Formats: sequence, C-alpha cells, structure tokens
Amino acid sequence: MTGAQVHDVNLLDQLVPEPGAIYLFDRGYLDFARLFRLTQAGAFFVTRTKGNTQFYRRESHPIDKLTGVRSDQTIKLTGPKTSRLYPGLLRRVHYYDAEKDLRLIFLTNKFALPALLIAQLYRARWQVELFFRWIKQHLRIQRFYGTSSNAVKTQIWIAISIYVLVAIIRKRLGLEPSLYKILQIISVTIFEKTPILEAFANVEPQLEEAYPCNQLNLFPF
Repeated sequence: MTGAQVHDVNLLDQLVPEPGAIYLFDRGYLDFARLFRLTQAGAFFVTRTKGNTQFYRRESHPIDKLTGVRSDQTIKLTGPKTSRLYPGLLRRVHYYDAEKDLRLIFLTNKFALPALLIAQLYRARWQVELFFRWIKQHLRIQRFYGTSSNAVKTQIWIAISIYVLVAIIRKRLGLEPSLYKILQIISVTIFEKTPILEAFANVEPQLEEAYPCNQLNLFPF
C-alpha cells in the first residue's frame, strides 16, 4: 500500500514475473521498458496503447470482422525513445465493441492466441474494477479505526469475512431477502437473543434494491 503520490506503474518493479503467465494491464501501466522486462522473463502481457504511439507495420494477419476485430498486425516501435526501450516485435489488435460503440487498440507480446481472445482477455481485467465497486457498495465500512496499512487491510478483510458468512447463512437457511437487507436486519438485532429464522419471519421478499454508498470512498475511480 502506497501513498497517492506513487504512480501505479512503479509497482511493476515489485512484480516477479512468472514465465508463461499473462498479465492484463490498464493503459496507465504502458511503460515499454518495464513491459520488455516481462518479455525477457518469458511472461506475456495485454494492455491498451496510446494514440501517439509511433510504429510501423511489419505484417497484417487475416481477421474475421464479424467478431469485432478490425485488424491484427505485427508491429515494431519507431519512436526515438520507445524503439530503444522495447526493441522487439509487438502485436497490435484493433477491436470494435459494437455494444458500447467503442474502439479499443491492444498491444501484446502474445502471438499464438486468436486476436478475439486477446480482446476478451482484456475485458476480463474489468472484473478487478467491478470488485472494487462491489467493495464500495456492499461492505459496511463507514470509517477506519486505524490508518496503518495493517489496520486498513484487517478491517477490510473482517468486512469481507462477515459478508461471506452472511452469504453462507442465506444459502443454507434459504432466506429470501437480499444480502444487503439481511445485513441491515442483523445490524439492528445483533445483541438480541432471537433465533435467526424468527428475525426474518416477517420480512417480505423484495426486489434487489440500490445500494447506497454511505461509507468511505475506498477506491475512487
């Protein structure tokens, strides 16, 4: 855990690459010197490129435009600095997301996979963002009782553990209310000697409601 003044890309220096692994990076991690170290270690990456990245096309590969892939190219960087930092070949995949009307251009050093799979791998990275959003919406953290790294992590893990325990209870007892509603009821009856099934006996099933974000903004976007 670092302060806000430390750029995310610096954490790549602490990463010990696993040969054969594929790392999915946001565009903020586009640092060709660090990416080339991954290549030298036998690891692979998929990231988004920036619009001002200079390159020339070495080869174009066949594509199926019905999949959303618009181009699949082998390229070499030509920028004065980038060509020195990453002297090897790269793969540039242009993908069009018709659902969101969005054009995405990916860079990767993985040449063996289909171009569509490269785009799908990057989409899987969004699960990390969804997890952070889930933390903000579901975990009842209104304030931190400590500010050290260990204190913050401990409180988050406690909140996650409580959420998981409630999810297990809901499944085993076949409770109808949402997890958020169950947590609300437990929070106001936690010191009462009431059987848990009795506490939920008069709760009518409801549609999943919007979760108010009334706690601290842990991971601002």
